[in-house]
Amino acid sequence: MSSIVVRREGDLWWIGLNRPDRRNAHDEAMVAEMDAVLTEARRTPSVLLIHSTTPGMFAAGADIREMRERDSAHALRAINSGLFERLEAHRWPTIALIDGPAFGGGCEMALACDFRIASPRALFAQPELSLGILAGAGGNWRLAQLLGLSAARRMLYAGMRLDAESALAAGLVDEIADDLAARGAALAATVARRSWRALELTKLALRAHRPATTQFDTAAQALLFDSTDKYERMTAFLERKQK
Repeated sequence: MSSIVVRREGDLWWIGLNRPDRRNAHDEAMVAEMDAVLTEARRTPSVLLIHSTTPGMFAAGADIREMRERDSAHALRAINSGLFERLEAHRWPTIALIDGPAFGGGCEMALACDFRIASPRALFAQPELSLGILAGAGGNWRLAQLLGLSAARRMLYAGMRLDAESALAAGLVDEIADDLAARGAALAATVARRSWRALELTKLALRAHRPATTQFDTAAQALLFDSTDKYERMTAFLERKQK
């Protein structure tokens, strides 16, 4: 079964995360499928809507079973951070529709989009430090740029979770909607009525002011991926999930 389901409606691309048995956790196969979709979507003007094919979830982050076995060489490949960089760099605007938990890499994926619309049951968290790693796929600096350092520290250092209302107040999401698909389609249609060339150039202009990169995060993650602490913490997490 494909872990990414794509539906095209004119200029709108609905990109569905489709690993319900793993709560849409990102493994390498999903990243490769998403990469292929992004490459295809760059060919013609398009607004991307990232969502889950399963109600009540967005993405649980990286697949811990797979990540536990990754070493520094894997970290230096920047598997997830590279994907989110390419998502952010899509030539035209992108919209994340978050229904349920967006944890770890799931939150980072949403942060890489231009807009975030949440359902009332959305929940955001960056639990990486409890697993012996860091939020190396953009969470460290995208959170700080979007929410400010104080809120970023609370989410990263202390594992603070934000529900939909708190995320809206903090500026993590743009709005809350009961019908995510309808609201996302309406926003995407509004965007698609603009000049595609002007949209593309405006995205380039805004990205030119972005001060941070993932270079340090990639190097730091490589160091952490070789640690016994990371392996032991991820093993304990998986054992708790099995009980």
